[in-house]
Amino acid sequence: MSGQGQPGFERRSERRIPVGRLSAPAERPARSRRVLFEGIALGALLVFLTVLSPCYGTGEPYSLSTSLRGLGALFGLADPLEGTEQTVYRWRLWRALTASGAGACLALAGAYLQGLFRNGLASPAVIGVTAGSVFGASLAIASIGGFGPGVLLAKAGALSPFLVTVSAFAGALGVSVLVLWIATRSGRLSVTTLLLAGIAINTLIAGFLAALQSLTLRDLEVSRAILSWTFGTLEDRSDWQVVMVWAGFAVAALWIPFVSSELDLFGGGEEDAQALGVEVQRVKLGVLVAAALAISAAVSVAGQIAFVGLVIPHLVRMLFGTTHRRVLPLSALAGALLLLGCDVMQRVWLSEVEIRPGVLMSLIGGPFFLYLLMRERHALRMW
Repeated sequence: MSGQGQPGFERRSERRIPVGRLSAPAERPARSRRVLFEGIALGALLVFLTVLSPCYGTGEPYSLSTSLRGLGALFGLADPLEGTEQTVYRWRLWRALTASGAGACLALAGAYLQGLFRNGLASPAVIGVTAGSVFGASLAIASIGGFGPGVLLAKAGALSPFLVTVSAFAGALGVSVLVLWIATRSGRLSVTTLLLAGIAINTLIAGFLAALQSLTLRDLEVSRAILSWTFGTLEDRSDWQVVMVWAGFAVAALWIPFVSSELDLFGGGEEDAQALGVEVQRVKLGVLVAAALAISAAVSVAGQIAFVGLVIPHLVRMLFGTTHRRVLPLSALAGALLLLGCDVMQRVWLSEVEIRPGVLMSLIGGPFFLYLLMRERHALRMW
């Protein structure tokens, strides 16, 4: 369907992107100023939620002034909170920073992959990295005994959380290397083979994970720990885990200025991009490495959280435009804001009930993505 034959299509495409086809039309200077303002607003809201989040949790809520005092005490700018309040505040803050970091990583990875594959259905789960991370963590829980008695070894002591997180990260990186190796031939990376390899590895790991869960059913504590990684967890996060997830995000974000323009040119296909001077293989490898690193950092710390990397890039394109120099950073901001905001809301409204972040994101992201599909069905007259 061409723009000349359908004069109304070009106007619609400036506001939204077809689910299976990504493009980057020129945007007006007025819109650029609006995007900058809204980006700053998103950042300010994220900072506010980060300060507000430690106010809520199990037990009595803190006031906002108490939260600010606790934050100041961490930097030596105020006296610590009384009794155990400072320790509780610190754990709640680590949870907030983990949520925002994981959300930023997953949304950025989703934006990278959707731009590379030129398909709005691409997500962090599609290349198998998420499944590899969950399996690595589950295997560590079962064999080493992270968060409880294990199957092969009785205890791993205080190192249990560290070993589980490292195993999850190793599983994610291992799958990333395997997928890239399968998809690369004679120095050229095939996106189609990459997707097929990701599907195959996802299926294989799902079978291994089901078998592992069956073997550990007799140990309730191990089964619960594995389940927490399968549906995501933000409980009992430590400062080193916060550093890990944000370090992964920082490294993945370094690619943004180097691939943004190239991903815009990918919208017309790899051959057109190469004809315009894009080093296609370099861009594909760089984007995949950045996405895999971001996914590995997020899932190894927070477990499997669905729909953030799938829905957020769509939402950002609808609100801010389609050029990747805006989509990539704003997706990271919006992903951090969504996951942290949902975590704060569920702790305010359901203070005594813990809903896993993966479950919460599925309940929110699923209906929203169906709305996007229905919206694009009418825009493209696909059905």
